[in-house]
Amino acid sequence: MTLHGSIALVTGVSHDAGIGAAVCHGLAGEGADIIFAHWKADEGWVEHFQKEITSRYRVKCIGIEADLSKAESPQKLLDETADLLGSPDILINNAAYSTRDGFMRLDAETLDAHYAVNVRGTCLLSVAFARWFIKEGKQTGRIINLTSGQDLGPMTGELAYGATKGAVSAFTLSLSAELASTGITVNAVNPGPTDTGWMTDEIKKHLEPKFLSGRMGMPEDAARLIAFLASEEAGWITGQVINSEGGFLRS
Repeated sequence: MTLHGSIALVTGVSHDAGIGAAVCHGLAGEGADIIFAHWKADEGWVEHFQKEITSRYRVKCIGIEADLSKAESPQKLLDETADLLGSPDILINNAAYSTRDGFMRLDAETLDAHYAVNVRGTCLLSVAFARWFIKEGKQTGRIINLTSGQDLGPMTGELAYGATKGAVSAFTLSLSAELASTGITVNAVNPGPTDTGWMTDEIKKHLEPKFLSGRMGMPEDAARLIAFLASEEAGWITGQVINSEGGFLRS
């Protein structure tokens, strides 16, 4: 259990089929206590998920409701995490906001909504985590962001999402350089198209032939890579955006 004694804060965990839930399972399976941030989860799901993680892995698991579109939410979430379990060693910025737009529909309101969660929320939570980490005198920390391969090809019909997730990649590189001497690594994972419940049969039929590995990406694929990046073995990896897509072809 390579993460025994660690505390992981995972955002964007609101249903069983998502990458966030898979990441919680992966980190808890390595011994980390879990704080997960959720928003608009189904009634009763949070309690069920807490109990499942706790009973299966014998770690602590607590859910906190957090609207990361609010400017004050990142610091509030970190403060609540520290009050409940202690200051975290691992931060997974998985929360994201996405709607369909395209150039005929894109407007200021749509851009602002994407920016608030995807960029501002990620940036503010990351720097608050780093400040707390240094204040506590910790030695080893991990920040892992989720991106969507914006530098590999276009995302037509998702201009606001593509632009804001692209900003996360740039932020990852710059923050990693600032924090390299502190013991905190900063990386990002692009899991490629992942079956988290949003895909229709038509979308799956279109995407599946593009995977050279012969299957669709699953949440557990991303979770395994994130668990590795959170481990001591990945301590020499920082400032990277890792495209883990099973040979997905965009052409």
